[in-house]
Amino acid sequence: MSYAISRRTLLAAAVSGLPVEGARSRLRIGVTDWNLRMGANPEAAALAASIGFDGIEVSFGRPKPGDTRLPLDRPEAIAAYRGALARHGIAIAGTCVDALHADCMMNAGRAVEWVSDAIRLTRDLGGKVLLLPFFGECEIVARGQIESSVAALREVAPIAERMGVTLGLENSLSAADSLRIMDGVSSPNLKVYYDPQNAIRWGHDPFEEIPTLGESRICQFHIKENAGYLGEGPVQWERLMKVIMELGFTGWANLETVSPSKDIGADMRRNLAYVRRLMAAPV
Repeated sequence: MSYAISRRTLLAAAVSGLPVEGARSRLRIGVTDWNLRMGANPEAAALAASIGFDGIEVSFGRPKPGDTRLPLDRPEAIAAYRGALARHGIAIAGTCVDALHADCMMNAGRAVEWVSDAIRLTRDLGGKVLLLPFFGECEIVARGQIESSVAALREVAPIAERMGVTLGLENSLSAADSLRIMDGVSSPNLKVYYDPQNAIRWGHDPFEEIPTLGESRICQFHIKENAGYLGEGPVQWERLMKVIMELGFTGWANLETVSPSKDIGADMRRNLAYVRRLMAAPV
């Protein structure tokens, strides 16, 4: 079955609140600007729109030596990004504090300041979800690190609540441990940014975890394979998309896919078409 519903029709339905004949989900498909190799670059909006994505997930960049500000934390940079989004008719599909790969949230200090700044920038861009990654040297591997992460998140959660931004946890933990963090922070604006490929990599079962977390505890999804094209790797995306669709989730699922052929546009179009075929398939 082809993906025959136009973006214009879906947008019209979203505005009117009326159902669209043949539309099975309000799931929207975006792309990460870093996988377009245009991290923290407003020109990513044009490329994402030309490929056919509904939105783009914006990274704020990593501060240069001697500078404590996130690269996009300048009024002219935010204005440039907002202008690019408007010109190309593409939405903001979330944001990311990629600087947390350089300084860990669990260590507080600069990381807490960066997240606080990123919440403000997300609001200024019109975004609703801010991704907080916990990987590499910042991976949570001990109980004490969960506790220190909870303490740091408690500092920024009230800011997120005031500004209408949801913080999305992406980590190597099980859904149960992520729930412990969320319960410890006790904020409606802290949820899981679920990446099924990451879950499988760290020994978790997304077919159990997604229903366990439920629609109310997941803010967004990443869709990817670590190598190769979607549908040709170990992740069972045909099954997973059905699980996501049946969940009733109505937010963003963002492609975080690599480019095997080195032609980013062509490879992203191929992966996007694959996802939309799965969205249109009978449940």
